[in-house]
Amino acid sequence: MLTSLHVKNLALMEETEVEFGEGLNILTGETGAGKSLLIGSVNLALGGKFEREMLRKGAESALVELVFTGNERVRGKLEELELEQSEDGTVAISRKISVGKNVYRINGETVTAKQVKELAELLIDIHGQHEHQSLLHKKKHMEILDAYCGGKLAKEAEAVAVAYRECRELERSLEEEAMDEEAKAREQALARFELQEIEQAHLVPGEDEELEQRYRIMVNGKRITENLSESYQYTGSDFEGGAGGALSRALRALRNVSGLDGRLGELEGELAEIDNLLADYNRDLAQYMEDCEFDDEEYAAVEERLNLLNRLKEKYGKTLEAVIAYGEGRQKLLDKLEDYDAYIEGLNRRLAAARANLEESCGRLSKIRRKHAAVLTKQLKEALVNLNFATVEFEIAIDRAKTVTAKGYDDVEFLISTNPGEGVRALSQVASGGELSRIMLAIKTVLAGRDDIDTLIFDEIDTGISGRTAWRVSEQLDTVAHAHQVLCITHLPQIAAMADRHFVIEKSSTQDNTITDIRLLEEEESLGELARLLGSDTLTPAALSNARDMRLQAAAHKSHSK
Repeated sequence: MLTSLHVKNLALMEETEVEFGEGLNILTGETGAGKSLLIGSVNLALGGKFEREMLRKGAESALVELVFTGNERVRGKLEELELEQSEDGTVAISRKISVGKNVYRINGETVTAKQVKELAELLIDIHGQHEHQSLLHKKKHMEILDAYCGGKLAKEAEAVAVAYRECRELERSLEEEAMDEEAKAREQALARFELQEIEQAHLVPGEDEELEQRYRIMVNGKRITENLSESYQYTGSDFEGGAGGALSRALRALRNVSGLDGRLGELEGELAEIDNLLADYNRDLAQYMEDCEFDDEEYAAVEERLNLLNRLKEKYGKTLEAVIAYGEGRQKLLDKLEDYDAYIEGLNRRLAAARANLEESCGRLSKIRRKHAAVLTKQLKEALVNLNFATVEFEIAIDRAKTVTAKGYDDVEFLISTNPGEGVRALSQVASGGELSRIMLAIKTVLAGRDDIDTLIFDEIDTGISGRTAWRVSEQLDTVAHAHQVLCITHLPQIAAMADRHFVIEKSSTQDNTITDIRLLEEEESLGELARLLGSDTLTPAALSNARDMRLQAAAHKSHSK
């Protein structure tokens, strides 16, 4: 359940915090007051697109924070995402927005937009103002049916997707491998030449690095030799004034007196260790200088080998390991081309088997859809009757599509008839805007009964309806609100009268500032807002009496439906 919304510096909202409750939360307000800001701010917190003009004038950043109560599924998702869980079980999602920068947090921990969206799918379902228009597209019909099927469909749907990808990969392989005899001969000739060039080089992984180091020493040989010889002299014993001779003399002098004091013995040991280290250094240095010796023939051989290796790397890979792997690939290509017809025949057999598997998987998926479509049809028809479609006929047609996709071979379409004696037809041919709104509400109502999402938001679900139909919509919303928290933005008094909590969205202006705010109404204030929605410019006794009558009618429904 969404318990609170905190917004700062977003559009006309300077700073506001709203606490929502269980049941039906209704939001009303004058046209232009900013009712869409509620949906906009919630969407922003959950990863929606941010436009520069949404930032309040003069502000450097905006903040939106939502606080939800959690449940077992939400706690499991937090654990899966490796995020901290709050002590009281609530989930706080926030987004701080500035130009060019977004910071998302869940329970105070910085996260990605993707993580927020994953978690939000378990917390809230938002029906925007124009979402019902998506019912005009058959793609949406399959999405709704699959959502209704739930987990029973997920396993088969994944199997179909895997089988479809396998078929497409094999089809692409056959397309790419198609070649005539002349093309095959060219491929073989090129592969043989490249493989021969790589094999004749007798490559050893890491050889190039060793040769480059050796070559670097050779190129700098004179400079290295001169400096090492000088170092050898100054640290040896043969050169007058060298460190080795001086150290030996110092050690002999210390040994003459080391027996007189234990501390002098320790100093003698330290100096002897230094003398040994220097002697070891001189031997290592002499060996290194010996290894540096080379002739012109060896230099030329190293240079030629390096040129060969570098040429092969330029042609076949950035490293010797890559060149070797390329050669192995050439060998596999030659093996394939040697018996090309058998290879293609094998691909065709695999494709035939993959297509048969895809057909079977699509059949199992279609069976699940058809089974659930029958139940969904019945439930949607009942929900539509409750929404004042008195003589409605509703069907879910499932036919075989012309092509198979990753979603199977089903073509799903919702069909409806709202007049007696007329056959069912596509929604796009029959339904008006108001009817589409009610159909979407019926769908949301039925789906809400099958998932664990606690909060549903409806932004002007009442488009194109009035009178008795508006009452039926309000009753349906109240029914949904028995099991879910519902937030509904409306301009109809029939729906507002059904509120468990009634909020008003107001806009106030001064000479240089405009602010939109949301506040909870007390009962008398709610009656006044209902009177305004009924069309009364002033709160006359008659207008308030009409508003009270509507509240009583709503209360009677609530009492009867419990």
